[in-house]
Amino acid sequence: MNPMVLAGKIFRLREPLPLRTIAYKLKDLKREEAFDKDPYHFKLITEVKDIGIGANTLRGILSQDFLSYVYHHGETIPMPRTVESTFAFTEDRGRVLLTVLEKKRMANSIANLFSEALFIAKGGIVEARIPPENLRKFHEENKEATKVIFFDDVDIPNIQKLSLYGESLANTGLYEDYLSHGSLWYVVVTSRSHGIVVGVTRDGVVTVFSKIEKSDYLNFVESEVFPLIP
Repeated sequence: MNPMVLAGKIFRLREPLPLRTIAYKLKDLKREEAFDKDPYHFKLITEVKDIGIGANTLRGILSQDFLSYVYHHGETIPMPRTVESTFAFTEDRGRVLLTVLEKKRMANSIANLFSEALFIAKGGIVEARIPPENLRKFHEENKEATKVIFFDDVDIPNIQKLSLYGESLANTGLYEDYLSHGSLWYVVVTSRSHGIVVGVTRDGVVTVFSKIEKSDYLNFVESEVFPLIP
């Protein structure tokens, strides 16, 4: 069963690559690091698995081994664990977008790892940013289903962010007042077409608060969030 909250982040390739080229390069992405400290000996592996290409999407899993430590009866014991992260490269209107199903910090790290694999350097994959006017349109086309709005770039001294909560909040004078002082940064809405509660930020972070499969998450992002990215 999936967790209640499913988070991910969207990026874009600065230079589009054919999906088959991406698949070819990612299949060669494998790193091994040995941990040898008696009596513990581990091999930590990073690799891409289960790549599949559809009509306009390449999906796969990045498997990464990490080392953590636990304290047990006066001894600090290293414990390896494997994290598997779902990702998708999608051809969309002449560009290639990358969606990584992880929280922001991990997603950023994976984007940099893929950038090095595809372009030999960081910076080949960057954030897919949503202009504030597009996020505003996304909200205002579904006003009655919006539950939360955060504003940034606020021009009121000593106030960095403003927020609104509640039903029909876009119909209040307070919404128009806040809009005159800042830009929409984050909205939480119920999707009409998918029936899920989702939060979207301007830097491409998408958090689904309803129980859905990862494949459904990717389908939602491709159909409803990609059009917000210029």
